[in-house]
Amino acid sequence: MRVHADRSRCMAAGHCAVTVPGVFDHGDDGLVVVTDEKPGEDYLEEIELAVDLCPSRALSVTRD
Repeated sequence: MRVHADRSRCMAAGHCAVTVPGVFDHGDDGLVVVTDEKPGEDYLEEIELAVDLCPSRALSVTRD
């Protein structure tokens, strides 16, 4: 699995960093930062929730 964040779409709502702090954070500019692009499958449910909660649809996940 690979996690991607489109920082140009991010509106800094923060749902991702709250939902999966081991995978997402916010940079100094307040926009999303992916801290673990290839997290383990045990994060899948939380990552899918973060993708669904993102109001700007800046997040995506693909399966390897």
